[in-house]
Amino acid sequence: MSSILINSPTDLTLPEWLQKCLREFSTFKGEAEANRRYTDAVLIGKAFEFAYQLHEGQYRKSGELYISHPVAVAGLLRDLGGSPAMIAAGFLHDVVEDTDVTCDDIESHFGPEVRQLVEGVTKLSKINFTSKTESQAENFRRMFLAMAQDIRVIVVKLADRLHNMRTLQYMSESSRRRSAQETRDIFAPLANRLGMWRIKWELEDLSFKYLEPEAFRQIQDHVSEKRAAREEKLAKATDMLRERLHQAGIHCQDISGRPKHLYSIYQKMQRQQKEFHEIYDLAALRIIVQTNEECYRALAVVHDAFRPIPSRFKDYIGLPKPNRYQSLHTGVIGLTGRPLEIQIRTVEMHHVAEYGIAAHWKYKETGGSTSQLTSAD
Repeated sequence: MSSILINSPTDLTLPEWLQKCLREFSTFKGEAEANRRYTDAVLIGKAFEFAYQLHEGQYRKSGELYISHPVAVAGLLRDLGGSPAMIAAGFLHDVVEDTDVTCDDIESHFGPEVRQLVEGVTKLSKINFTSKTESQAENFRRMFLAMAQDIRVIVVKLADRLHNMRTLQYMSESSRRRSAQETRDIFAPLANRLGMWRIKWELEDLSFKYLEPEAFRQIQDHVSEKRAAREEKLAKATDMLRERLHQAGIHCQDISGRPKHLYSIYQKMQRQQKEFHEIYDLAALRIIVQTNEECYRALAVVHDAFRPIPSRFKDYIGLPKPNRYQSLHTGVIGLTGRPLEIQIRTVEMHHVAEYGIAAHWKYKETGGSTSQLTSAD
């Protein structure tokens, strides 16, 4: 990442993709303003400049310039494959709440689509979560979905919450616990409902860190202690399966180990009333192939190589989850005699599993500049 310095007491490092947008915006600024026709990069550069000027002089609890937060949110939305309008909304999501700018001002500068997204996020930000009951939490989640007429508003809000959780250590203890509780009760389940697994597990782990810090540290230490041995066992199983899949004529896009996130381990310990050393399946092997048919053929290879555990097989390809998640899950007895979870899915299924509702933004094939601008590096 190279550095661009903003005229400020604090240096602000901007990512290369944003620097490119700012260079294009600077080149075509006068012409674009005159014609009200913005390329994707110019729209994003204009939104950053607008937000930077409005947030100038504002700082976060960490001492960083406040604009660092909108930049991070916009970056998360870009990584999710969000459109230029979504990325612009990421820069602008706090300006109506924190400055004198109105939604009408947003529309006059950026058009109705960006206004709709910013206005939607602003409305959601005004909801006060006071109830601690699970039933009321579900009501709040339904309210969120109902109020956000455009589902992209929820995605912008999730990106906002994720970055706030990543920097929660700078808040007071009471603020940390309140935000962590809201995140676990409201935002992580919303991410799950939208199938956004990557965001869900990080929100859960960050909430766990602040709500039950001692349990979090203990599980983190246990997982770290056993990492080397676990990775060695997974590597042996991976090599064996890769060779067998090749012999069966199955083109394996990827096969790798995936550690389970800390909160899911904690939940399993609580649910099964077990200690950490009694939980065996701390990681899963994930096999990525090309077609549905290859998923089932790969399953046969896995069950030929390892003894399957009958109660641990789930076919989410034939019966997808409500959030569109698809995969084959099977539990087998691994090389060491311990249970091993294996997931088998296609590349497309994997994209949906990782990014949920955002998968069709991130991986749609277009010939225009949007896909090039918003694709991950």
